[in-house]
Parts: sequence; structure tokens; C-alpha cells
Amino acid sequence: MSDPKPRVGFIGLGDQGAPIAQAIADGGYPLHVWARRPESLDVLEGHAFTVQPSIAELAAAVDIVGLCLREDADNLQVAVDGGLLANLRRGSVLVNHGTGLPQAARELARLAAPYSVEVVDAPVSGGHAVALARQLTTIAGGDARVVERLTPIFRTFSKEVIHVGPAGSGQYGKLFNNTLMMMNHQNVLEMMHLAQALELPIQPLLDVLRSGSASSFALQAIGPSITSANVHHLQPLELIDMQLFSGAVDALGDQAHEVIERAVGGARGLDELTAIVGA
Repeated sequence: MSDPKPRVGFIGLGDQGAPIAQAIADGGYPLHVWARRPESLDVLEGHAFTVQPSIAELAAAVDIVGLCLREDADNLQVAVDGGLLANLRRGSVLVNHGTGLPQAARELARLAAPYSVEVVDAPVSGGHAVALARQLTTIAGGDARVVERLTPIFRTFSKEVIHVGPAGSGQYGKLFNNTLMMMNHQNVLEMMHLAQALELPIQPLLDVLRSGSASSFALQAIGPSITSANVHHLQPLELIDMQLFSGAVDALGDQAHEVIERAVGGARGLDELTAIVGA
């Protein structure tokens, strides 16, 4: 008989976390969840899961815990103040699927070490629609053997699982990815300004750019994923990511300045870009 699948705990059932948790449950892993608000559990209707009444009781019931929370401070509150680390068994794994600072990922690993709990930072890329399709890219930082152990779970919601390096590397990978995408937003916006100045028809030009060698995810996403209906929700998130990126590369000083400025420009111009292309 094969070994039973590990029990997985999950905290953070938001836009990204909910479809990740659903996929884990549908993959046959015993799923245990805790939520601050009971109504948050509605997103798991139709999927097999066990509710735990407290963070401590969730920790005691599982082998692996996934967090998909908004900020690094939320992870620390759950892990330390909430009793997650203190109640996990030795050899358990704590996985952070949220986006945050590499420095915070390393600090979480340091805090977990006295409890003999492994920590992997594994942010995901792709957005809500891609999460629903279970086609995310999971970007993992941590011990290679631990990431290999987690990979079958990650594959329930991912098309790609990439081990980038030690603790904090997953966050670097995610932030570099997001920053380059925002720089590409700025590239597209500048090209659209030139097209407008020449009074070129925008839609046929977009068809050329999307199907030709100039294509990029940033360009393809305008319309299908980034629209006038959601752009004002996405813009603040992109600007938060740029604050994180700036903090992540702070040691480089002015070396990263031009990259940051261009990416911030792309995030700030996202609403204008959706208006130009009629998304």
C-alpha cells in the first residue's frame, strides 16, 4: 500500500487562496481549514474539508500548512501570535503562497527553526482566472528536498512548479516577474500613444502585436484579464507589489531606480491603457 497523502491545513481563502484550497481538496489531500469569519468557508462548498476551530487546533491536525494572506505581518500574526508554529509537529512544513518581502520569508524561516518546522515561500503567478483553471506558476524558495516533497500538492493547482533557490528566492522570483510585467505595461502604453498620434486604427494594430514577435503576457492580458471593470482593483495591487520590489532590492541603491520608475509608470498608466484599447 502507498503512504497516505499528507494532511494539509490552509488559512486565507481569498481570490487566490480559495481556488488553491479547492484544488488541494480535489486532489485527494485531506484539507483542514481555519477562517476568522465563518462565511469565508462558503467558497469550499462542494469540496471535502474539515473546519478547525482555532489556528492551534489546525496546526496540531496537519502535516503541512499553506498560508495565502495579504501581508507579511499577517503571516507573523498567525504563525507566532496565533500559535501556529508552537503547535505544529516537528518536521511539519509551513508554506507561504502570498507575495511579500524576501527578507520577511527568511525571518519566518528563522522563527520556525527552533520548532523544527520547515518553511517554503511559494508565491503564485497567474491571477484569479488562472487559479480557477489550476494553471498557476508556483515559485518556490526553500530547501530543495522540502520543495520536492511539496511538489505533488503544488501540481494540483499549478502548470509549473519552479524551485528558485533558498528561503526568500520564491519572493524574489515573484517580484521580478511582476515588475517586468509592469514595465511591459509601460512599453505597450507608449506604443499606443505613438499609434494615436499617427491616427492608426488601434484594434488591427493590437492584433498584429499580439500575434507577432512583440507579444507578451502583459499585452495579451489587456482585455481578457485586465479590463476597465477591474483595473481600479488591480492598480493598487500592482503599486503594492512595486513597494515590495523596492524594499527587496533596497541594497542595490540607485542601480534599480530606472527599473522601478518604469514599472511604477506602467502600473499607474494601466487605466489609461485599458481605455485606449477599449478593454
